[in-house]
Amino acid sequence: MIHMQTFGTKETKIDYIKREGSYGLIFNNKNEIAIIRIQDRFFLPGGGIEVNETPVDALKREILEEMGYSIIIGEHIGKAQLYHYSTRYSAHYLGVGNFFLCELGVKLCDPIEKDHILEWTNPRDAVKALTHEHQSWAVKKASGLRAE
Repeated sequence: MIHMQTFGTKETKIDYIKREGSYGLIFNNKNEIAIIRIQDRFFLPGGGIEVNETPVDALKREILEEMGYSIIIGEHIGKAQLYHYSTRYSAHYLGVGNFFLCELGVKLCDPIEKDHILEWTNPRDAVKALTHEHQSWAVKKASGLRAE
């Protein structure tokens, strides 16, 4: 069995809602990484896996919705989970992330999710800015940054 990196603290007597997602680590030719800003919070591009979707299918759909691009999915760099409380949904979640190195394909349409703003930043700044620890872990792993 492969060990999965875990972040956050599992509190006893709390029922967590398990939500599995897929996220892309997309670098441009300046070695900047794509992150998505939603108001004042930052996330890797990607999101939840729907019923009857594979992690790869979910990532392709999410990138199209958030960025308007096709995606070329490369290496699966890991899986990590995060115990956290979502203020947006007022619920406790166990977020399980599948993380893939990706290349941006072609622009197919305007993003569907208008509040998701694509930004490019260097990996060190992304690690600090990302809202979820398991996503910061994935950026470190993908970019070769050392834990600080």
